[in-house]
Amino acid sequence: MLHFLDRLSRGVGYNTPSFKEGAEGSYLREVETHMASYLPILVFTLVAVLFLAAALIAARILRHAGSATTNLDPYECGNEAETFAHDHRFSIRYYLIAVLFVIFDVETVFLFPWAVLFDQLALFGFIEMMVFLIILVIGYVYIWNRGALRWV
Repeated sequence: MLHFLDRLSRGVGYNTPSFKEGAEGSYLREVETHMASYLPILVFTLVAVLFLAAALIAARILRHAGSATTNLDPYECGNEAETFAHDHRFSIRYYLIAVLFVIFDVETVFLFPWAVLFDQLALFGFIEMMVFLIILVIGYVYIWNRGALRWV
């Protein structure tokens, strides 16, 4: 298979006159060589999809066929559940706070590489980080003023 991909990427095996003669032939040969460079990506994608399909089929065939009554039994404590988890409604503010935390937490990850390379980045790195932090603080002040951080 690798020999075939190597031959295809070099354009070996396409000896027809339309690929060999004239400006149109050179353009077609160039396009063909360019498209052939994507062939390994296609092959690896197909292998990945086939592997995924095989793993799912094997899991379905080999899984334990448990009874439906086992799934309805109380878990761990032995007490029957009084309510289901989806009976309670959570405020949208809970999710908003969680998303804002993730956003600002991810942004602070950019501070660590900057701190490690601070000596090498010199003044340029300092100015770039100040611009980044100013944008971050403006966003923080904006959500604070909009009341997104209030637990009401």
